[in-house]
Amino acid sequence: MLVSVIIPAFNEEQTIRQVVEAVQSVPIEKQIIVVNDGSTDGTDKILEALRTVYELTVVHCQENSGKGFAIRSGLPYVKGEAVVIQDADMELVPADLSELLKPLEKEHVQVVYGSRFLNGRGNASVHNFIANRLLATYTNLLYGCRITDESTGYKAFSTELITRLNLTCEGFEFCPEVTAKILRAGYRIYEVPVSYFPRTKKEGKKLRFWSDGLFAAWTLLKYRFISKTELFKNTAQDKLR
Repeated sequence: MLVSVIIPAFNEEQTIRQVVEAVQSVPIEKQIIVVNDGSTDGTDKILEALRTVYELTVVHCQENSGKGFAIRSGLPYVKGEAVVIQDADMELVPADLSELLKPLEKEHVQVVYGSRFLNGRGNASVHNFIANRLLATYTNLLYGCRITDESTGYKAFSTELITRLNLTCEGFEFCPEVTAKILRAGYRIYEVPVSYFPRTKKEGKKLRFWSDGLFAAWTLLKYRFISKTELFKNTAQDKLR
């Protein structure tokens, strides 16, 4: 199975080489798509250098528009049967990719999340753990599902599903929007445990736990009541489940 790995990156000169090389070393058939989301540091130069060594698809955005926009910008370049979102900060290690993809080999599985909390708190701080568990519980109550990590950066999809979804996200609301629309359409989200090595704000972490968490909660609520005819790009041709 050919897997397209989309790596959204904004000012990640400290880790982008390590991430690309780590993904490249995973023993799977893969296409690596890196979306440079208007970086102002040396990320673009590093990517151009890596492109001379590896077979990379590099998409350069002129302005920084956010993670969601970067992921959507990478989707038109997908060639694989599955799509994985890989953050560029090495908080989630590419060594877990193979396990993340295993459930997708089953015909009935369309979505897999790599959960940082399936086996407990792990390396997460207490406030990070609590905030994420609250968001996961809120998601479960809204949609009648059972997931432990809604906001994980490791998400894998069948290409057929993710490319049909009518995504409008710009920033970090990619996670709650894609989660909400998948669940609203009736798909089950499967989870596998992944390793998590969180970085600090000083090290470049961009997510703001509480403010971004509240926005995620609002996004999940907003899409809970969206019409199913609005979930997919070509609604007249799609058979909702």
